[in-house]
Amino acid sequence: MALVPLKRRRRAPSPPAGPLGAGRFPAVVLCLVEKRMGASRRAFLTQLARAKGFRVDGAYSAAVTHVVSEQNSGNEVARWLEQQREECGSGGDPALLDISWFTESMGAGRPVEIESRHRLRVTALAPLRQQMAPYACQRRTPLLHSNQPLTEVLETLAEEASFSGSEGRSLAFTRAASVLKALPGRLSALEELGPLPGIGEHSRRVIQDVLEDGVSVEVERVKLSERYRTMKLFTRIFGVGVRTASRWYQEGLRTLVDLQERNTKLTRQQQAGLRHYEDLNTPVERGEAEFIGQMVQEAVQRFLPGASVTLAGGFRRGKPHGHDIDLLLTHPEAGREAGLLSRVVSWLDSQGLILYQHSQENSFTLHESPEAPGGRDLLDRFERCFSIFRLEVRGGPGAARGWKAVRVDLVVAPVSQFPFALLGWTGSRHFERELRRFAGHERKMVLNSHTLYDTRRNLFLPAASEEEIFQHLGLEYVPPAQRNA
Repeated sequence: MALVPLKRRRRAPSPPAGPLGAGRFPAVVLCLVEKRMGASRRAFLTQLARAKGFRVDGAYSAAVTHVVSEQNSGNEVARWLEQQREECGSGGDPALLDISWFTESMGAGRPVEIESRHRLRVTALAPLRQQMAPYACQRRTPLLHSNQPLTEVLETLAEEASFSGSEGRSLAFTRAASVLKALPGRLSALEELGPLPGIGEHSRRVIQDVLEDGVSVEVERVKLSERYRTMKLFTRIFGVGVRTASRWYQEGLRTLVDLQERNTKLTRQQQAGLRHYEDLNTPVERGEAEFIGQMVQEAVQRFLPGASVTLAGGFRRGKPHGHDIDLLLTHPEAGREAGLLSRVVSWLDSQGLILYQHSQENSFTLHESPEAPGGRDLLDRFERCFSIFRLEVRGGPGAARGWKAVRVDLVVAPVSQFPFALLGWTGSRHFERELRRFAGHERKMVLNSHTLYDTRRNLFLPAASEEEIFQHLGLEYVPPAQRNA
């Protein structure tokens, strides 16, 4: 008997994003929460309601009057509503209802009166903030948030502390800023914070100053200080870290001209950074990053068909611009990526597309008990090329000469390590730091950009995707766009 292939089950389409007419009941606009309801059931219930004359919007907006949920608690729906308001920038105060109200309304063919048994019970929203998870990797942090003035002053203090060599104080301010970024709305009074994790007394004083006066005198003093401004200037040079910048400051150097006139000894990387200082401190637009990514992809295909090039860093998290471009190279067959980087870089250089490049070999090897990484040091153990590309432009900086310099890092990751590399190179820096801290403190595991090691079982845990890494750690998966801690 001939075998007849089974028909593939078609997945129900999601409801359209916008409304379909005003319906028979213009004062009622429904929005169904997909969480736990599922896409297929949500699509079916949407069609049912519209057939009976109800208006159902596929996405939340200020027009929504009734939010209907199934098998979610009131607090869960309240959190969902806060996220929707944050993303769409709309207010509104819809009724939060259990599916029972929807079912009864469908049976009656009209919106039934809302009774107490239909409403979802929600505790005060202020305590929801107090329930914020202690680790940034447990929180969703969007690119745009409502507390920008507050996070900017805290990040300035974090930067100043780093310039002073006080990493602990710098991390404290960074953690406080990270918490504010994850708040569901704008902070209007210090009392609203409650006992949130990660916000110390110093940070609270600064926050209170900004809330009450619109400015922090301490932060303004820092921004105007000669040392802070000089350190900021020098650390923006490609290849210059805090130690080098601090030494130059102690030697009496204050400007870029000072570096040139006093014949300061510079590495080849620093020379390139100083030469292209203005270009390298001009934000790179997303379109430019994607163009360079495509350029590298075409070069990669010349030498290794089937290899891939992935745009990582802030651009993968949704940023419209950044200061450099991170590209990850890999191939689905283990070992095929060996030798690829040198051929790609040589070819791009021969085409006049590279102004500076310095490559390093892969120095990573698996050990029985790897040590916990510090910062981003293990990211550099991949085969990697630090480079400056020559990008043709028609407008903006460099338009007069027809090109501008752009910082690009090319990183080669073996396919078995690619999910870890992608996770590590996506950022943000604080999100990754917190992810590794969580792995060590809460799971007794060592996570780096190459692998995940369980110290209790003496076992390396393989992963085919970022999602699997989160599963190993027992964490809810956080998509790249929500890792802007």
